Amino acid sequence: MKVLLVLPILIPCLCAAVLLLAWRWRAAQRWLSLAASGGLLAAALGLLQSVSRNGITAVQIGSWPAPYGITLVADIFSAIMVALAGFMGLAVVLYSMATIDRARETFGYYPLLQVLLMGVCGAFLTGDLFNLYVWFEVLLMASFVLLALGGERAQMEGAIKYVTLNLISSALFLAAVGILYGMAGTLNMADLAVKLKATSEPHLVTAVSMLFFVAFGIKAAVFPLFFWLPASYHTPPIAVTALFSGLLTKVGVYSLIRTFTLVFGESGGQTQNLILIVAALTMVTGVLGAVAQYDFRRLLSFHIVSQIGYLLMGLGLMTAAALAAAIYFMIHVVLAKSALFLVSGIVHRKRGTYDLKALGGLYGSHPGLAVLFLIPALSLAGTPPLSGFFAKLALIQAGLSVERYLVVCAALAVSLLTLFSMIKIWTEAFWKPQTPSQRDGLGNERTISAGEAAALYAPVITMAVAIAVIGVSAESVMSLAQSGAGQLLDTRGYVQAVLGARR
Repeated sequence: MKVLLVLPILIPCLCAAVLLLAWRWRAAQRWLSLAASGGLLAAALGLLQSVSRNGITAVQIGSWPAPYGITLVADIFSAIMVALAGFMGLAVVLYSMATIDRARETFGYYPLLQVLLMGVCGAFLTGDLFNLYVWFEVLLMASFVLLALGGERAQMEGAIKYVTLNLISSALFLAAVGILYGMAGTLNMADLAVKLKATSEPHLVTAVSMLFFVAFGIKAAVFPLFFWLPASYHTPPIAVTALFSGLLTKVGVYSLIRTFTLVFGESGGQTQNLILIVAALTMVTGVLGAVAQYDFRRLLSFHIVSQIGYLLMGLGLMTAAALAAAIYFMIHVVLAKSALFLVSGIVHRKRGTYDLKALGGLYGSHPGLAVLFLIPALSLAGTPPLSGFFAKLALIQAGLSVERYLVVCAALAVSLLTLFSMIKIWTEAFWKPQTPSQRDGLGNERTISAGEAAALYAPVITMAVAIAVIGVSAESVMSLAQSGAGQLLDTRGYVQAVLGARR
């Protein structure tokens, strides 16, 4: 069982090393990366099943006892996140086989992708704040190179903005870690959960928690720290954008939820009020930015910001129902957002543009693609019976139960504006007829081979089916999310799993 904790980190690490040795063989890199991503998903699902049945699991690397050694720990929430990372890795590698050019493959695209997956899984499984910082740096280095790979002017501009803001975030994170270590003498999160409850300086703890909030907030792209995301996420190949959309900002949100439930769980109502205000502003500013866009990718990039606000809303409400809704929403939004980005990539592959005004007529010429867009788009807007409806309904019910009416109103208004922006994409790209001048401007539609079509459509079809299944079986998924929320709020199980009988 404890081997399953190490495999999600070990598999992509070994795969990246092997891919570096197979540098010259492009076909071998593709298939090895695909096999490793499948192995990561299998290990992640095994870990989720094990944690669901047997409870929180921890392993001490090198047999050093906690809190002195390196701890890996998995509860239901972290196991769900690792499973999502495995699924996204497999989907993106398959999609990349049809979309990533020879030059990027030659310069290490697949090894970098595996290093990124290793960093993401390490961040989800670590039980130590300093090692969380280390994993953040691993995924930052890999994501920066993936963002800049290709050397196009727009990519370099986006990459510079991305890395600058994230380095500021890392500096703040490291400063907060140093202050916290000076206060408590430990960085093991389970040990901190015990020691900070007995602290004689609660105001200093609250101040440090705000440093962590800013550091993780930059990485999660919350208001007003999100402007780097829509300036950079639309510049790399769409496979990279989809992976970033599904995982990178979610690592920031995961870290916020983990630290503010486990480490700073006693920080009180003022912190929750601040988080709720930031959540509402993140939702509103993100969706307003999306409404103003006519570039397919930039519109979807602003929606990443908007959806982060819903996840913060669950954390700010800080009830079992709200955290369960946030976990359910996390599953939904990773699938829906990634599917929409992959659909935009197929549209670009066929028509050669992301400009909505230059598109049109896709419903008539490609009805299957239109359906694959509608399912995640309607789910993102919260239309029943898809997963997004139940995720937003659960969050709104949780907000009403604790009388947080303003953030509930913001969530409802943003949902309507999300529907409006999805209708805009549908109208411009799929429904309106394509004029002769548009066809002449874009040239002949690109033909796609059977092999490319399989690699392009299979991940999107799988995500669309998953979105529908999660909506239909919302009760079962929500039951798992409620178990995860219970573990987040009752930290005794986490502490016991890590520190054992000494606590």
